[in-house]
Formats: sequence, structure tokens, C-alpha cells
Amino acid sequence: MSLSEFDLIRTYFSRATGVRADVTLGIGDDCALLNVPAGRCLAVSIDTLVEGRHFLPTVAPDALGHKALAVNLSDLAAMGAEPAWVTLAITLPAPDTAWLRAFVDGFARLAAQHNVQLVGGDTTRGPLSITVQAHGFVDPAFALRRSGGAVGDRLFVSGTVGDAGLALRRMRDNAKIEAEDSYLLARLDRPTPRVALGRLLLGCATAAIDVSDGLAADLRHLCQASGAGARIDLARLPVSPAVAAACGRGEWHYALAGGDDYELLFSVGADQADKVLAACAAAGEAVQEIGCLVDEEGIALVYPDGHVSKEIPDGFDHFRT
Repeated sequence: MSLSEFDLIRTYFSRATGVRADVTLGIGDDCALLNVPAGRCLAVSIDTLVEGRHFLPTVAPDALGHKALAVNLSDLAAMGAEPAWVTLAITLPAPDTAWLRAFVDGFARLAAQHNVQLVGGDTTRGPLSITVQAHGFVDPAFALRRSGGAVGDRLFVSGTVGDAGLALRRMRDNAKIEAEDSYLLARLDRPTPRVALGRLLLGCATAAIDVSDGLAADLRHLCQASGAGARIDLARLPVSPAVAAACGRGEWHYALAGGDDYELLFSVGADQADKVLAACAAAGEAVQEIGCLVDEEGIALVYPDGHVSKEIPDGFDHFRT
């Protein structure tokens, strides 16, 4: 006997995550009833993942559940917000119970790490796509934005960049990913939302953005919002050995435009940078200085051999890529 929409909700989603005290009414009614703490703003973000566009049909369902939530938590992290609630709308070709169980397991494990409750959503039939809306809390006086950077601010990025883009290229080329580079796949399929780092940067960073469409593209967004340009020292980009090898062959596009990194790119006033670096180190957050904001339009890339270029590879764009 096939499962109905309401069977799916009751069986797989109603109790997928833990329960928060600020949820008056969760899944099971026409709307959720939620309580926003006094003095906090509600930060809201939504992302859709479509099969064949954002993920390959071969991706493991538990990894897809993880990623569907992670990309939204990354947006909250970029604002310095504390995650609280999510809604999930999923379109399925058929109610595959084993697939759904694994998907929900991956989703729920990450939700538990960040004390996130699933409070509503929708299920329907059609080509596979997943839409998650995440909600979090942030003090409006300290919320991180893209627009606060100033000339002279130093630029930092967390983690490493280019891993997911390189993994995707190898998969599409049917090239074998060696055992020592297997972590590239984890970076593509199970990104780590830098929620703790975002919270740490409140009151310290002048501007921030999560790196989802590629470092260069997202830096451009930050620069445009802040009314500044940027100068980036490519030799200082934090990259894994596999991406470093690609850069050594002149293939800088993975590090600059690969996308799906979900790291935080942020600016800090020059007089605060050393203090922020020390705080990040003490908290175990890996960040690397990569350049600065400048009083000149555009982004200048300084290559390891010293030559400077303003030719920037395009990042991901749904209607141009």
C-alpha cells in the first residue's frame, strides 16, 4: 500500500528533530506558532536544491539531508544568527521509504548539533527538489551584514576554498578521487555551516558573507554592498593539497569560483584584526587573512609571481552558468 502525503509527514517528519521551548505549536496544523525572544530580530533564509542542478542523482540521501539544512544554516552564520527553527518543502518522484529514512537521518543529525526544530513544511510529488527555510535570532545592533566594510579593513576567510568545486569536476569527468583526497567529497556533500564562527564575529567583523557561489563572486557582493574594492593575495588563499596542486597548474578557478564552499568571508578593521585572529584561534576556528578592502573599484588578484590581474572568473549564477 502506497503512503499518502500525511503518512509521510507523520512517519518521517513530525518527530524528526528535538523540541524547543520557544515552539508553541509545530508540525500538524496550518501554521506553526513560534516565539521570538524580546530584543532579538528574526533572521530568515531560504534555499532550494534541485536534482541535476545542485546535486547529482547519485548523492547519498543522508548527505543530501545534511546539505539541505547546512546551506541554510550557513546563511544564518553569515549574519551571526543563532539557529532556531526550520521548515522543509520536499518534492519527491515517489515515496521511497528507505531513501526518506536516510534523508531525514542526515537532516536530523545536523539539526541536533545546532538545536534546530523542524516546525512545518510541505510534501508533494514531482521531480526531486528540496526547499528549506531557516530561522534564527540575532541582536539587531550587532547583526553581520555585507555592507559594513570600509577601506583599509583586512579580509579573512574560514576553512579552505575550492574543495567542493574540484570534487564536482572530478565526478563529472568520471575521474577517480584518490583515498587521500576523499575528503573533497565530504566537502561537497556535507559542508560545515560556520555557525559558531558567525556568533564569535558579532561586534568584531565589519562585514560578512557566506561563500556559496565562489570566493570571487561573493567577495564582489561584499565589495559592492560596502562601496569598496579589494586586493587579494592568492598565495595566501587557504586551500587543501588537492586544490593547491590545481592552482600550481594555473587552475585558480576552483579556489576562486568553484562554489559550494559554505565558508565565511569577512572583513575586520585593521586595529581589531589581531584581536579577532586570537579569538578565532582560541575557539578553534581556522581563518586565514587573504587581503584587504581598498579605495579602488573592482577586485585585484595578486598572483604568487607578483603580477596583478583584474580578470575574475565567474562564480555560480542560476541564469548565466
